[in-house]
Amino acid sequence: MTLHETLTGQESPMHGTPEAALSQFYRAFNGGDLSLMETNWFQSHEASMSNPLGGIKRGWPEIRELYERIFTGPAEVYVEYTDYRVFQSGDFFQSVGREQGTFRLGDVEVPLKIRTSRTFLFHEGDYRQLHHHGSIEDPQLLNRYQKAVRGDDL
Repeated sequence: MTLHETLTGQESPMHGTPEAALSQFYRAFNGGDLSLMETNWFQSHEASMSNPLGGIKRGWPEIRELYERIFTGPAEVYVEYTDYRVFQSGDFFQSVGREQGTFRLGDVEVPLKIRTSRTFLFHEGDYRQLHHHGSIEDPQLLNRYQKAVRGDDL
């Protein structure tokens, strides 16, 4: 199914649906809510995340550490999920789309355009995120983002 709405985390979809799990993730991320983020992820060493800055993280403890650095760091990061599809089968669903938003650190602002996929598993009455992959396809934008995160001169 193609969904044309943009998810920001401010939605109120029906509990136990893919849209609710996705919205919960963006509510946790954009709100810097580590507790809610922990609720969103599958609490297992099988969970994994791959992204342009954090590299590959395996297991909730490593993933948690990355979100904790983002949430407590000096940068402001905001993303929305758009132009996405949800593919559902049995106790799993996968979502594929794009994140757009901004990274701000002091006077530096970098637009974010990230290809994103997320896989969720239905576990103990709700969907829990099992895998996330994000990539920035524009090499110049990726370079600006990496420099800004490191604090290099742009």
